[in-house]
Amino acid sequence: MSTIKRTWKVNGKTVRVRAPAGRRLLDCLRDDLGLIGTKESCGEGECGACTVIIDNEPMVSCLVPVGQLADGTEILTIEGIEKKRAGRLIQQAYLECGAVQCGFCIPGMVVSSYALLQKNPRPTARAIREGLAGNLCRCTGYTKIIAAVKLAASRLPAKRK
Repeated sequence: MSTIKRTWKVNGKTVRVRAPAGRRLLDCLRDDLGLIGTKESCGEGECGACTVIIDNEPMVSCLVPVGQLADGTEILTIEGIEKKRAGRLIQQAYLECGAVQCGFCIPGMVVSSYALLQKNPRPTARAIREGLAGNLCRCTGYTKIIAAVKLAASRLPAKRK
């Protein structure tokens, strides 16, 4: 397998990566870059625990080979989101609404919530369910998660067009 050399922007910082082209982005983030907030659960792209934002699109990092990411790719993980005001507001809303139980799915949920609110700052409950459809939670039943995203949305300034 060929080795790639890439320069990406991860959480706003330039990083240089050298890895086998088929290596999963998830493994690169966790093992090579030490960003362990991105979780592995299913390893098959079904649960959303490993969701990150790649060039402004939420994606499951367990299915992304690093060889598919070009130089200059921007990656945002839970560690980067928690440094942003919107990310902190989302995390606080999850806590206030009791949307965190075991916590394993929460990094992926927060990343997906952040991506959703960047595109739709005032989502309906249906839009929230659709925006989080790729994320599975075995503990909450989603009611509190939807409430948390609504609460976060109410605290974020609406974007002007």
